Amino acid sequence: MISFVNVYKKYTKEFFALSNINFKFEKGDSVALLGPESSGKTCILRILAGLETPDKGEVFVKNIPLKKVDYSSDISMGYIPYKANFFDKKTVYENLKYVLDIRKTEKSVIEEKVNNAIIDFRLEGIAGEKIYKLSLFQKYLVSIARLSFRKLDIVLIDNIFEELNLSENKELIKLFKKYFVKPNTLVIFATSDEKLAQSIATSIVHLNYGAIDKID
Repeated sequence: MISFVNVYKKYTKEFFALSNINFKFEKGDSVALLGPESSGKTCILRILAGLETPDKGEVFVKNIPLKKVDYSSDISMGYIPYKANFFDKKTVYENLKYVLDIRKTEKSVIEEKVNNAIIDFRLEGIAGEKIYKLSLFQKYLVSIARLSFRKLDIVLIDNIFEELNLSENKELIKLFKKYFVKPNTLVIFATSDEKLAQSIATSIVHLNYGAIDKID
């Protein structure tokens, strides 16, 4: 489903964010990009999300060169960056409703889906709160709730477990497994926590200084 072939990404003459990255993963895989800060994890996710382009090499999604992929029709992809994008001055309810509005969902269906998500993700107490008032953990809950509305081929998640406490991480991992780890979905997530990677991933890509040390 996804393959990187001899991919390089350079931000300055001296610094390779990615150096000769090669891997291939299929639907049903849960892949951890494991490494310290500046090891290339986020750069890989941003390339897949269409936010960066490789300087050299090729990336394929469903055997289509990434530069030719139409994200509206060829692939259904969800991306949760470390700092998720919201309408900060709108409420949780309004932010959830918006992602259904832009897909021209029927009003009755929107109300049902949003209300169900508020219950499923335990957002009842903050549904009327504006996003900027939420904790980091609460923002991640809303991010996952938004993605739960869609049937996804690929899910990309960037370092959302790094600054949360143990109970918050346990809750996110439970939701992560429930909504994203499925036979027809490829999940790729970035982390610096090896134990967490081992607890979720079917494959681990060990990264350091923008290069792959090994793949387990």
